[in-house]
Amino acid sequence: MFRLQRQPIRLDELVQAVREDGHGAVAIFLGTVRNHNIGRKVLNLEYEAYPAMAVREMERIGRLVLEQYDVDRLAMVHRIGRLEIGETSVAVVAASAHRAAAMEACRCAIDRLKETVPIWKKEIFEGGEAWIEGAGGPMRPL
Repeated sequence: MFRLQRQPIRLDELVQAVREDGHGAVAIFLGTVRNHNIGRKVLNLEYEAYPAMAVREMERIGRLVLEQYDVDRLAMVHRIGRLEIGETSVAVVAASAHRAAAMEACRCAIDRLKETVPIWKKEIFEGGEAWIEGAGGPMRPL
């Protein structure tokens, strides 16, 4: 399951999408809208994306993560549109026989998503607004 959506992310749906009998671990990463950034009070965020390309890139990341880590299933969902403080903006869920692999897969997937998926974030803060770049920096190898 790899998708963009405007409605709130339902974590139970993602867990069920990756869960099978026999998995020893389901790891979850949730990114949420925080109320501060760079010393400013954040009021809300707006996400925009190039949908077709974003989903294709999320699927590519999923394939690479499944090949690299000992995980059986992976799901990634990112919100677009206006999000309020505290709302979940992105979720990554991985299922594996062991917790370490599932947790490493989540970390790799979210890092890659921030680096390569065409999703843009506009931060609305007290006194203004600005488009905020992704994580940036060198890409970690898969």
